[in-house]
Amino acid sequence: MLVYRDPECGCCEAWADIARKAGYNVTVESRADMAAVKERYGVPPDLASCHTAIVAGYAIEGHVPMPHVAKLLRDKPRNIRGIAVPGMPRGSPGMEMPDGSQDAFDVMAFDMQGKASIFSA
Repeated sequence: MLVYRDPECGCCEAWADIARKAGYNVTVESRADMAAVKERYGVPPDLASCHTAIVAGYAIEGHVPMPHVAKLLRDKPRNIRGIAVPGMPRGSPGMEMPDGSQDAFDVMAFDMQGKASIFSA
């Protein structure tokens, strides 16, 4: 798994550590041109977050929980380009809060045309 991250963002490393603990071999690359990375891998602007991971040809955008990543890699759906958690919701993996507070969020799948739908683990 290759994780592209903005050099100014620290939570990306936290998400990468969670992926490592889940058993993924993770390499992190800091990139100042994250908009170009997202465009290259077809991440729709409305689903963007702070980091973009690439694994098995899929884009994993933002703070996606590991069960969703595992399902994506197990099922290998041909009709999607990747999955995303838009923004940086509190309580998502890598965005845990000391007080335990959480924002509601959905994991979204997106296809080659940028059409999004909910992706359940």
